Amino acid sequence: MDPVIIAGAGPVGLALALALARHQVPSVVLDDGAGVSPEGARSTVLRADTTEFLARVGYGRVAADGRGWTSWRTLRRGRELLHLPLPADEVLHLAQHRLQRGLRDAVSATPLIDLVQHSAVTEVEQDADGVSVHSGKTWWRGSHLVGCDGPRSTVRKQLQLRFPGRAAADHYAVATVRVDLPFPGEARLHRDAPQPMESRGTGSREVTARPLPDSVWRLDWRLPVQRPALTPDAVVEQLRATLSGWNGGTVPAYELITTADHVVQQRLATRFQVGRVFLAGDAAHLLGSLGMQNLDEGLRDADNLAWKLALVWHNCATERLLTTYQQERRGSVIARLRAVDQAMPLLQPSTPLLEARRSVLSGSLRRNATLLSDGTLGRGRLGAAPAYPGRTRPSLSPALSPTSPGVLVPDVPVVTTDGASDRLRARLGRGFLVVLVAPGTTVWASEHWLGAGLMPQLTEATEALPLPAELLVTEAYPTAVPHTVLLIRPDGHLVAALHGCRPDDLWTLADRARGGSAELPSPRDRAATAGSRVPADRARA
Repeated sequence: MDPVIIAGAGPVGLALALALARHQVPSVVLDDGAGVSPEGARSTVLRADTTEFLARVGYGRVAADGRGWTSWRTLRRGRELLHLPLPADEVLHLAQHRLQRGLRDAVSATPLIDLVQHSAVTEVEQDADGVSVHSGKTWWRGSHLVGCDGPRSTVRKQLQLRFPGRAAADHYAVATVRVDLPFPGEARLHRDAPQPMESRGTGSREVTARPLPDSVWRLDWRLPVQRPALTPDAVVEQLRATLSGWNGGTVPAYELITTADHVVQQRLATRFQVGRVFLAGDAAHLLGSLGMQNLDEGLRDADNLAWKLALVWHNCATERLLTTYQQERRGSVIARLRAVDQAMPLLQPSTPLLEARRSVLSGSLRRNATLLSDGTLGRGRLGAAPAYPGRTRPSLSPALSPTSPGVLVPDVPVVTTDGASDRLRARLGRGFLVVLVAPGTTVWASEHWLGAGLMPQLTEATEALPLPAELLVTEAYPTAVPHTVLLIRPDGHLVAALHGCRPDDLWTLADRARGGSAELPSPRDRAATAGSRVPADRARA
């Protein structure tokens, strides 16, 4: 079969290519530039699930390239509204040029990926058997095409899809600066910070400081949406006033690396799929208010789409499975945008009447201070990983049980059938996982429990599934009782939790997860299906 074609060599396009390669699917990545990503003001905050996704697809040094935070603090004037100590791996802040470089190095080391520079897409055609993509003087043939080519996506325009939304949902002046601040490792948001009179003309009432590696900080001043961009001199003036306010009235020594004006858009493509062509990342959606990270959502697009394309490419599923990509990913972005619209009035007064009621709003700000951090920290409805329950809309509810269908599974210790210890999420990204909750497993060597209890029957049931799958065992899983069997998708979302080994139910759930009819076939047909899937050793190569 022809390779998958990916238009765009930004972080989402490169991550998708690496994820496909992990599934043994070749790809051609068409880069409209020369691959150079200069140092600049752009940075991104990754949550635990997207950091783990990048690490397992081949960007092994992602954690070393970024900076975790010790805590988050929200202040209003001189008063603390919220202080959250943070685990070391909850968030990772890294410069986008480092992310780009790390992904390109991983791509260069992956034989299944062909990265073609100076190849901007100009035309797209598709038929029942594949897609044809024109770039430069070359026509490329592929099984599918994924447009990861940014907000001005040529692929989206070729599909004649609209990209409606708000052209200016938020506005920030940004500075990247090397400086030693009195709160090392802490990210903070400061509303109505005291500042000299001469710096108050910018209209900024809010500043966020987020540490990067090597004593570098990114500072974002929120501006009125319609305000013109600050001049470089005005940014420096605002920077010095902010640093002085945090440093006891004196401006510490600093090195200004770069400045930028950032206008946040909120847009959503009317469709994420047309036939064999898909949109992902900035080509599909734009969001960023209240600290939300569009790149984080783009990486979730890539993780969601990769395994589905792989099953279809390996003839383990039909094209019907691919329709769930739009249902799950577009649905979750809609829910995220709706959550922003509901939170904004509680946090950011926008009319003279509301400004006159600032005492009331101050109380509202105290009650809802977590909304100012959730989007950045990947918590709540503004930032947490979505759940994909199946036949219902994606859910952003943080109250779902770890055994609820569709949730992102927690990262628990597991043991493989050859006795090796690992983490659950490290096993993701190649095939489905079948996990047995069996207390006491680590006490005995694997040869003692492989032939005991549920294991022989569960091993046989796993091998009979109509798609590649690996059997694992864990001592414990949150809210699950002993002998619970978990079926987990390659992107880490739970299909279902069963009590005991029920081979027919397990087969039916796996078939439904791959877009099948979920009608139980005869034993002979099941054996034939299992024999035609991707061999386990090939899927784990």
